[in-house]
Amino acid sequence: MSRRPLEGIVVADLSRVLAGPFATMMLADLGAEVIKVEHPERGDDTRAWGPPDAGGEAAYYLALNRGKQGLAIDVKDPDGLRIVQDLCDRADVVIENFRPGVADRLGLGSAAVRERNPGVVYCSISGFGARRKPADRPGFDAVIQAESGLMHITGEESPTKVGVAITDVLTAFNATVAILAALRHRDRTGEGDHIDVSLLGSALAGLTNVTQSAIVSGQEAKRYGSAHPSVVPYQPFPTADGEIMIAAGNDALYRKLCEVIGRPELGDDPRFATNADRIRNRDALISQIIAELRAKDGETWTNALLEAGVPVGKIRGVREALAAAAEAGDPATFTVEHPTAGPLELVRNGFELAGMADAPPPAPPPLLGQHTRDVLTWLGLTAPEITALEDRRVVRQAPLEPTQLDPRTEIERN
Repeated sequence: MSRRPLEGIVVADLSRVLAGPFATMMLADLGAEVIKVEHPERGDDTRAWGPPDAGGEAAYYLALNRGKQGLAIDVKDPDGLRIVQDLCDRADVVIENFRPGVADRLGLGSAAVRERNPGVVYCSISGFGARRKPADRPGFDAVIQAESGLMHITGEESPTKVGVAITDVLTAFNATVAILAALRHRDRTGEGDHIDVSLLGSALAGLTNVTQSAIVSGQEAKRYGSAHPSVVPYQPFPTADGEIMIAAGNDALYRKLCEVIGRPELGDDPRFATNADRIRNRDALISQIIAELRAKDGETWTNALLEAGVPVGKIRGVREALAAAAEAGDPATFTVEHPTAGPLELVRNGFELAGMADAPPPAPPPLLGQHTRDVLTWLGLTAPEITALEDRRVVRQAPLEPTQLDPRTEIERN
């Protein structure tokens, strides 16, 4: 059986909502033993972000938490805090997104954890970053999209938010990459590290060519809707029965497009000969392409353009896109057996490792406190001690029938 590359790595996940849980889910997919710490009554905020839900679990929560062990514990209780501190002391990675200053007040900040556990890779996620003032400014994706310039360049006429919390997603990937790099550094030197990742920093870096163009030109970036500021033609086009997306990213592709639509002379027109020419004369060119494409349906144009090698695609809904991926032989989802939802379809990662081809699918997202007793036992607590904590409501164990137990209940010892 193939081995996941992060097997043996223990991650204390003190994060909630999207960026942190997404990062730790990717680590879990790669084999890390992720212990998700949640409040024993309300849990992760996203557990309440429904409907829709499946088996009483919000779809939002289900999207971000597969493969994890669930520990429900009150860190504001002295005994609960001591246990979480012990967990951080044993972890290879700690990831948190408390409001600035909260982790330090709890004794769970980077300095305290790294003093007790020098080899730990500690990752802090925040909205605006540790150095930005005011230090305690909260930052959710919509605010970050506004503050970063991302909303300014998105939309047709008015600034528009991207339809997914993209700054959280970018932050999750940045956090994951940094954690993997820090683990590699630790393997070589034995030294841990403190990683700081912010939604704003991730958004600004994620604007890539738009940010650089604004710097180089000295001019504010403009909003082009679904068109491209630096490549023409590169946008949706109406056909007889709907829109298709055409991305003629170089001069050769542009000329092929002109041939397919029956206007080869446009490829030789000096107004449109190079991409720079086409940018300067964008409106004159686009109006002529639209006039030709309206004559036939989208499927006809898509097939003809694909045959000529011009990048083109149908503008699909999400369910339609998932179905198309499956029909094309590359399903975007896999199925796990959830304790309350039964067979549960989840979206897989956008990457695959050949060495993990035969690895079993990850465990389903845990119920609130599903693995509390297993984790506490691993940390050295006795059964009477765990019962006493449960009686005081410091910890919570999800009630499960034997048939609902996760087959991977035992935390890997390392």
